[in-house]
Amino acid sequence: MSFKPRLSFSQIINMNVGFFGIQYSFGLQQSAVNPIYDMLGASPDQIPLLNLAGPMTGLLIQPIIGAMSDKTWSPRFGRRKPYFMIGAILCSLCLFLFPFSSALWMAVGLLWVLDAANNTAMEPYRAFIADKLPSEQHASGFLTQSFFTGLGITLANLSIFFFQDKFKGEFGKLPIWVYASFFLGTICSIASVSWSVYKTPEIPPTEEELAELKKEPLKIFTPFIEIASAIKSMPKVMWQLGLVYMFQWYALFCYWQNASKSIAFSVWNTSTYEHNPLYEKAVAWTGLVNGWYNIVTFLSAFGLLWLAKKISPKLIHMTCLLMAGVGLLVFPHITDKNLLFIPMTGFGIAWASMMGIPYLLVVHKIPKARYGVYMGIINMMIVIPMLIQTTTFGYILKHFLNNDPGKAISFGGVFLLIAAVLTLFIQSENASKETIQEMPMGAGH
Repeated sequence: MSFKPRLSFSQIINMNVGFFGIQYSFGLQQSAVNPIYDMLGASPDQIPLLNLAGPMTGLLIQPIIGAMSDKTWSPRFGRRKPYFMIGAILCSLCLFLFPFSSALWMAVGLLWVLDAANNTAMEPYRAFIADKLPSEQHASGFLTQSFFTGLGITLANLSIFFFQDKFKGEFGKLPIWVYASFFLGTICSIASVSWSVYKTPEIPPTEEELAELKKEPLKIFTPFIEIASAIKSMPKVMWQLGLVYMFQWYALFCYWQNASKSIAFSVWNTSTYEHNPLYEKAVAWTGLVNGWYNIVTFLSAFGLLWLAKKISPKLIHMTCLLMAGVGLLVFPHITDKNLLFIPMTGFGIAWASMMGIPYLLVVHKIPKARYGVYMGIINMMIVIPMLIQTTTFGYILKHFLNNDPGKAISFGGVFLLIAAVLTLFIQSENASKETIQEMPMGAGH
């Protein structure tokens, strides 16, 4: 890889702005898609399986795109940028069309395409950090992505709350606020990614790297060969992280799928979802609660960066998972809607850690020439638990938890506590001082 100069704070911000638009879309998926399924007539135990799109597209798309981008270079378009733009264009189209879903099958189909597009745009972003930044700025890059994750999802959730208050009535099968939130996402997705692409040049490969690319050009089976080879030689620390992720991401899907219904039951005492104004209020309040935890995420991201310089990233992540687990155990028992923000504060700090800290545990063990494929494999570790959750939790919810959304969230809380304990067993060398040196303090405020 060519020499990588240190980037200024504004340059790191510019290169990560595109993450904002991608995460706005994920924010809508967290807070709006499942209520839309409810409004289109899905039963509670169907919801996990209807969320299969996320883990399946992540499992298939991200490692393939990562391997492909490792083998891509165009003097005009770069290595990672073509995938950013293709993903952003498809994402914007799907966000525009989603509110026009006239039946459950249409919404499910569009979610599949939307998730594939999001994963195409997002996967190269992790590798982009490793490509562009010297090792001493990796923490700054990854935790800036945590900042934009929080910011994007915050705007998505606040848009749900704001538009639900401002726009009454329905158009077609869905409320008008759904159209407004998704149309705003259409603009955010393409505009933010385009900004990053325009503002951030990629580092050209050296003559030796170009020769290596020409010697092994991208072919139809190249991504699959690369993925298999990378998994075979995967560092031990990544397997250990994968075990933590198994419980962590299973738990998060339990929360996202059931938050609105849990709030509807605990605060508004209703379990009716179709054409129910009380449920719409619960959905709007869920948007506000989720928006709050993402505000906490982007406010705490740079604080975690400072802590990572002082103490072990492993201990930071364990502590954050403990806070999130306790928060989910308390969440379903709160009957005052304003008190829901308290457990979500710890959840928001944990979300910032999840989006950045684990990468610090493994990035120094990853070969530079394979950043793309290994970032894709890390995403496989995220989506496999989600895939397991979507195919197993409907049965668990129906037969063991009585289709109770509050019990579903408590179940997720227990899994986060297990993940916290497992984090202690990660035998990663602490990220070296140069790996977690931060930008000058105060730059993020």
